[in-house]
Amino acid sequence: MLITLAVLMGLYGTAALAQAGGGDVDVELVLAVDTSRSMDYEEARIQREGYVEALKHQEFIDAVKGGLTGRIAISYFEWAGYVVPDSVIDWQVIATEQDALDFAGRLQARPINTYRRTSISAAIGQGAAMIASGPHDGMRKVIDVSGDGPNNAGDPVSPVRDKAMEAGIVINGLAIMLRPADAPGGLDKYYADCVIGGPGSFVLPVHKIEDFAVAIRRKLVLEISGLTPRETVQRIAGNQPGSDCLIGEKQWLDLFDR
Repeated sequence: MLITLAVLMGLYGTAALAQAGGGDVDVELVLAVDTSRSMDYEEARIQREGYVEALKHQEFIDAVKGGLTGRIAISYFEWAGYVVPDSVIDWQVIATEQDALDFAGRLQARPINTYRRTSISAAIGQGAAMIASGPHDGMRKVIDVSGDGPNNAGDPVSPVRDKAMEAGIVINGLAIMLRPADAPGGLDKYYADCVIGGPGSFVLPVHKIEDFAVAIRRKLVLEISGLTPRETVQRIAGNQPGSDCLIGEKQWLDLFDR
């Protein structure tokens, strides 16, 4: 946790400089994708195909070209109870359709595996570290977290989220709600209260497996364009969260005790 917080504090020191001027890309976008074992192989496969399809879609290409610089920097990794070491696809600039196809091809070539536990805090920490050490200067910095359950491993999620926000990073969520949620009130509400943050941050829910591709594409287009969907739950800075942000940890301890 100390290492994660140190990285975030270092990034906070440079955030004002990035916001004051321009950048070589419109947005630095980290895709942090849940591959925990609460999803079966078929669901993990359809999720992967959703990202690949979204990156190849003309709507995504048009959103990139429509930015001030017409360029974004994108990276990708998978996580469960920890960040999967060999899953990281490092930063690539996307400015053309071929760039997007190349990145989608690298993602499509990855094997599909699932792992134990759920550490959203590890995903946010990894995303923040990649932004801090990356070679690009984005006018916006975004971590895109997909997940199907509350944090139950590693550091508590809210303090790590808050440090990332202080560093000028926006965190958006894709709440995968194919089964009844472990979070009272719904996983989308948990994400709104405990995971997302920053100006214009949002969470999109996915209730049906066939909706993956459209939801992922919509989310990427919104993030690149800097837009916020009207219907999503918004987190208001300074408000006390309505969700118990430690619910996942408590449920895991209860399961362990039993």
